[in-house]
Amino acid sequence: MFGGILFRMIFWDLTRVFAVALLAITGILLMAGIVAEATQQGLGPGQILAAIPLLVPSTLPYTLPATTLFAVCVVYGRLAADNEILAIKAAGVNLISVVMPALVLGALMSVVTMGLYYRIIPYTHHLLRAMAFHDAEELLYTVLRKQGMLSHAQLPYAMFVKGVQGRKLLYPTFKRRDAKGMVDVVAQAREANLRVNMARKMVLIHMRHGVATTEDGSRGYFEDRVWEVPLPGNMNSDANRRARDMTWKEILEKRREWGEATEKTESEIVATRAAAAPDAAQHVKNLEGRLKHENQQIAFLNVELQMRPALSLGCLCFVLVGCPVGIWFSRSDFLSAFITCFLPIVILYYPLMLCGTGMAKEGKFDIVSLVWAADGLMVILGVVLIFKLTRN
Repeated sequence: MFGGILFRMIFWDLTRVFAVALLAITGILLMAGIVAEATQQGLGPGQILAAIPLLVPSTLPYTLPATTLFAVCVVYGRLAADNEILAIKAAGVNLISVVMPALVLGALMSVVTMGLYYRIIPYTHHLLRAMAFHDAEELLYTVLRKQGMLSHAQLPYAMFVKGVQGRKLLYPTFKRRDAKGMVDVVAQAREANLRVNMARKMVLIHMRHGVATTEDGSRGYFEDRVWEVPLPGNMNSDANRRARDMTWKEILEKRREWGEATEKTESEIVATRAAAAPDAAQHVKNLEGRLKHENQQIAFLNVELQMRPALSLGCLCFVLVGCPVGIWFSRSDFLSAFITCFLPIVILYYPLMLCGTGMAKEGKFDIVSLVWAADGLMVILGVVLIFKLTRN
């Protein structure tokens, strides 16, 4: 079955269409979506070009299933439109043999997607964070040149400029925030420049010919002054890494650490209640809040462990639906074959997957059933459609 002429012919057609469609869909997604957003955020051409190879793996878990479905719809739609499916049935060949190349392609793409999730995708996320962190000075200049301002909730300061000439900031206004988020110093100058000290993780704002106003209203003139403000503390911190940025091994290790933390917190709650101290009730309440946070972090990790294989299986699930639908509709043109099958998947599969993972992260119902519900629905639908196809 796997080495026959029919299998090789269909599998070659699927591979050829798949390769061309993958390049096209990935390129459109990068140029129309990610690159456009990066440009709006102030990233320069050099930074975008350096980031594209690191962004491609993150798009593949979504482009691979769609491309696999597109290839299946195109190839099997063409076979049906040219009456080749009818000829194969007339020759006494079981339609399962016709569908088998698509199932093999879907299974291979599911394995490839899971392999990307295991190591490559989290690693490229790490490289992107490292690239942004080590090029922080250029990023700050690019944002100021593009937007004329630098303001973010994570930054303990804000800066506004009237223009940027090379490395010179023209007529900058610098506002520093205190620990409570209130502006305590406002400095205005004729010119300034920025420098990032990576060793100290500080931003050095060198202002010249300006005036500074403090929160009490006092003003002071200066000819040359350097303001030091820290980089965001979580800009490259492993402690704040999201589950999607971790490798499979790192997720398991982090889950073990959170599990030990919950056991320690639970023991502390029991000991505090037994001590019956005057402030025990408040302390227990604080510990219960911490325990809730720890359990939520474990839930996030468990959802990620389930979501990766569930999304990877989407390639095979799409094939199960795409083959019979493509044959029945007999669409020989690319666009109609793809839209006919992809619209129901967009309406059912991805919304159900997103809702399931969202509810699972909130601790509602069983994580496995919520995350795998979309795949289960597609498998059932695909098996029913293939069964009807073989019966007809």
